[in-house]
Amino acid sequence: MSKKLHSKACTGTYANTSIRRGEVPSDKISFATPFPNYHPVDYTADFVKSGPVWADPANPSVLKFNTIDGATDRTSFVGYSVENGFPQNPIGRTGVTGRGNLGKWGPNHAADPILSSWKRDECGEKVYDPISRRPILRFVAIFRKKDSEWAIPGGMCDPGENISQTLKREFAEEALNSNDYPERKEIAENIFKKGIKIYQGYVDDPRNTDNAWMETQAYNFHDEIGKLDFVKLEAGDDAAAVKWTDISSDLALYASHKDFIEKVAKLHDAHW
Repeated sequence: MSKKLHSKACTGTYANTSIRRGEVPSDKISFATPFPNYHPVDYTADFVKSGPVWADPANPSVLKFNTIDGATDRTSFVGYSVENGFPQNPIGRTGVTGRGNLGKWGPNHAADPILSSWKRDECGEKVYDPISRRPILRFVAIFRKKDSEWAIPGGMCDPGENISQTLKREFAEEALNSNDYPERKEIAENIFKKGIKIYQGYVDDPRNTDNAWMETQAYNFHDEIGKLDFVKLEAGDDAAAVKWTDISSDLALYASHKDFIEKVAKLHDAHW
């Protein structure tokens, strides 16, 4: 596996903590590679240990992996093994064992809705980049409170929830503030009727550990004619801010989100 796919998940400090990850050289990421001097830090956040309804029990031996376990989907888009009762990160070592900030042992499933629209001038014409000579695309981005980074307004799949439901709920909560204004959920229902899947699989996320990791499905919902410009964006839930953001290779985004946005730009032959 490439270092790019596993850079945020195995370097520096663990997400939103001062805990230093155990060192993982790029040639020792794979669990198939012997690494007798590997000394990961065992860490599970106190708010996970406290037993919220969305979190697994501390002992993974009572769980069923690589299948649907009750209402929880423990299957993976990339597959994984279970060693000594613990699910093993399919990409490799991260320098941290346990669940970290994640609720589930093994794959933690998320959904990322990417709402895009062409940037237009005051006359309603597409705006083109002067160098690439391609039209500029925009997408709805949120500023994550916990991580202080811009991101796609996605989030975790609730148990028993299908991907369509998660996409709508997360966008409504984070970009429309539907928790305070429930009537705005209908806006999300109307927006997310036809989408194109641009990615499904493992996510290089700073919350990943050797035993818990993020996987996602990212869908693009494209507004070709600008009919969604009337939608009132308002940050809510985990978002501190929300806005339409111009797409370019200069973007700095949370986790693997920049890779997803690049796929959207290429899908529509837009500036990147």
